[in-house]
Amino acid sequence: MATVRSGVASGDQGVPSLSIPSDLDIARASTVRPIADIAAAADLPQEFLVPYGRDVAKIDLAAIDALADRPKAKYILVTAVTPTPLGEGKTTTSVGLAQGLGRIGRRATLALRQPSMGPTFGIKGGAAGGGYSQVIPMERLNLHLTGDFHAITAAHNLLAAMLDNSMFQGNPLGIDMPSIEWRRVMDVNDRALRNVIIGLGAKLDGLPRQTGFDITAASELMVLLALATDDQDMRQRLGRVVVGYNKDGAAVTAEDLHGAGSMAVLLQDALKPNLLQTIEGQPVLVHTGPFGNIATGNSSVVADRIGIHMGDYLITEAGFGADIGAEKFFDVKCRVSGLQPDAAVLVTTVRAMKAHSGNHDIRPGKPLPEALLAENPDEVVAGAANLMKHLENLRTFGVSPVVAINAFPTDHDSEHAAIRKLAESVGARVAVCTHFADGGAGAVDLARAVEEAAAESHDFTYLYDLDQPLIPKIETIATSMYGASGVDVSSTAAAQIARYEKLGYGGLPVVIAKTHLSITSDAKLLGAPTDWGRMPVREVRLAAGAGYVYAICGDVRTMPGLSGHPAAERIDLDAQGQIVGLS
Repeated sequence: MATVRSGVASGDQGVPSLSIPSDLDIARASTVRPIADIAAAADLPQEFLVPYGRDVAKIDLAAIDALADRPKAKYILVTAVTPTPLGEGKTTTSVGLAQGLGRIGRRATLALRQPSMGPTFGIKGGAAGGGYSQVIPMERLNLHLTGDFHAITAAHNLLAAMLDNSMFQGNPLGIDMPSIEWRRVMDVNDRALRNVIIGLGAKLDGLPRQTGFDITAASELMVLLALATDDQDMRQRLGRVVVGYNKDGAAVTAEDLHGAGSMAVLLQDALKPNLLQTIEGQPVLVHTGPFGNIATGNSSVVADRIGIHMGDYLITEAGFGADIGAEKFFDVKCRVSGLQPDAAVLVTTVRAMKAHSGNHDIRPGKPLPEALLAENPDEVVAGAANLMKHLENLRTFGVSPVVAINAFPTDHDSEHAAIRKLAESVGARVAVCTHFADGGAGAVDLARAVEEAAAESHDFTYLYDLDQPLIPKIETIATSMYGASGVDVSSTAAAQIARYEKLGYGGLPVVIAKTHLSITSDAKLLGAPTDWGRMPVREVRLAAGAGYVYAICGDVRTMPGLSGHPAAERIDLDAQGQIVGLS
């Protein structure tokens, strides 16, 4: 058995007891450097810092122009195989890579999404990385940080209130009530609010109608903030947000409701990225947290535009597997930012490979099957199709892939060797990583592999042209990324697409909202099936302010619920006033 001592970040199940402290204990025992020192080491002038205490700061957007003449860092995307209930440790690997680059004398900056408090108090209990590859201060990162999510919640709900008020005040815009698409949001998992009726009571209490709540991470304003390039671009995007349609079929926008200006005021500070640090002192830009299914699942453009000039490498992470998060990173975020990736890290684990073989019944919260932990390189090979398809997907965009094997104590050398042989057979570099237990020292091999891959010449390309109609864009993604034979567009979706193209939105990029648990649109299909059929498109929605159209291909929840025993039951203050229960 290999003598590795690693793992994944919060939420992992079935990891044998490690001889290292908990994530929270490690974070608290770490030296938190003054945030001004972190900025200085990255040559970020102090004049652009807006301190939030000693260990967090916002960065003024004036830094974008001030740093623009500096050389650009190598731009590295971290993505993963299709997620399993086990967790693959993508954020932990991102942090470990930054620290590993530091160990070989390179200056690396991280750009990550901010955790939503819904999952923090729901299942995860935290999302700051894990072990000795974490972002600190952990408590600040997982709980409120600088209030960006609250600003988004307030701005979103302000527009909802102005919409309902306009209807109450005689409906001067002629809004067709059944066409209203703007719901309300909050950053708490609460299934009881998925569908509600508002306006009940007396006449002065408003007009009754059915609506609902989404989690704040699912708000269009969240991804709008992530894709805005500066405050004026944000203001214009806010004006383009569509809340519904009038009786003539024309879009009714936030600008029509005279709400965009006030929303911009509420979001002005939230547009500034937050500066934190890794345990080993690398700068981390934490900003925005859009959903990985109905939205882009990537951190902000402004964070990247600053971070690309802060050192030798800028590492960012995309949500879910490479079929979802990486594709949206390439086709949506990179189009807006103008930045092109130099390499991509594909995170996998021995356990994930075995899970994709389909031989094991793995359920969240349940003990791992003993057979999953037994030495079996043949089973790793049996589940390799998913890994190989994601490598193929990354090469479709002209990006050099590096496979990061996040090692566990229960792994065997023969299983690592099986993954290495498979990946190298298609020209990918491979590194076994122990960054969870060993910090940057456990990711030095990965850092060197990434450095080699990023130094190669590459010819980055998008998957589709924006001037294609919407249905061909959807079909291109489905057939190229997911292995579908085509798409079946429902009559409802076809009518919606026809409306959007008639209104001039046909040139927008497309986001596919599908399950993250399979490379297909069917959550039950593991691996990478090649004959699974046509992808159903049941509904298509418009995010005009964010700047894309999204096709819903399955049952996608935008307001999570709580489990029988959510993490909120374990999070508390101890007798010394210290937070406990985060993981």
